[in-house]
Amino acid sequence: MATLKLRDARKSFGTTEVIKGVDIDIDDGEFVVFVGPSGCGKSTLLRMISGLEDVTSGTIEIDGQVVNDLPPKERGIAMVFQTYAIFPHMTVRENVGFGLTINKIDKATKEKKVREAARILQMEHLLDRRPSQLSGGQRQRVAIGRAIVRDPKVFLFDEPLSNLDAALRMDMRMEIGKLHQDLKATMIYVTHDQVEAMTLADKIVVLKDGLVMQVGAPMELYHEPANLFVAGFLGAPSMNFIEVTVDALEGDRARVSNAALDPITVSTRGRAFTVGQQAILGVRPQYLHPVKDAEGQLHGTIRITERLGAETIVEVRLNDGEPLIAALAEDLVYEPGTSIGFDFDPERAQLFPPQD
Repeated sequence: MATLKLRDARKSFGTTEVIKGVDIDIDDGEFVVFVGPSGCGKSTLLRMISGLEDVTSGTIEIDGQVVNDLPPKERGIAMVFQTYAIFPHMTVRENVGFGLTINKIDKATKEKKVREAARILQMEHLLDRRPSQLSGGQRQRVAIGRAIVRDPKVFLFDEPLSNLDAALRMDMRMEIGKLHQDLKATMIYVTHDQVEAMTLADKIVVLKDGLVMQVGAPMELYHEPANLFVAGFLGAPSMNFIEVTVDALEGDRARVSNAALDPITVSTRGRAFTVGQQAILGVRPQYLHPVKDAEGQLHGTIRITERLGAETIVEVRLNDGEPLIAALAEDLVYEPGTSIGFDFDPERAQLFPPQD
């Protein structure tokens, strides 16, 4: 296990800067997830930590040692890639122990480490099979087992579940969570899937365009997003953004309204606003509650209803013409064209400047 620090880490390809000064602290035994849309730099950042990409400027420290100039094999890391990268002509036992074989580890020690990794990953019965006889999830276990036998200081995962179907993704996500609990190892995991980030991480690093947007615990980012990007990226369905006018200010409170929203007072959360300014009100779909007779704070008309069993997703056209999504924890039926109103707790809403 190890601590890891990035200080003003930057990476350029020619004249194009893709990592633009990243500062991150990762504690010993912490599970950290880098999350963001495609092209945000999360995989590049992981490859910089692993030594597969050079650092243009700044420093990367593992356990207090600057590793910028160290090759990957000397950094004490093990990486699990998006592709399984296992040898088709070798058995599972041979694949898991391959790194130990090329490092000339004695046979008894290698067998012990391979069997321990197989026990942790519950694949002892697969050791004599070849990759062609394995499912996608089992192949990913082999790749993870190959990392475990190295006893690394830091585990790096680069979108390891993206090639699996939905059911296997959920199973493997739980397996990786259990693996972290068992090994208590420092792990860094890259994904574009915010569900994986929310369910796996002790700490989430949200990236956009090579910059860190926010760092924090999953529910901290969910309840107190730093800006519009983080608010919209985390959560499913995504947060609703409603254009409003700031009608009045008093201390850290703002009264806002629009054509579809009755005046409500919300916290500014330290953000600066002026009376008459346009702003963005953020409300999560799960916080909206339907009220009878189309009353409530928000008003609109039903467009589409998606019944998912334990939850109903409703798309609404507000009275000002803008869309709204509500996630209702009931099995409800609404006919398209029906007028509807929603209430929500103003204390759970977020108010952002339009340029945020």
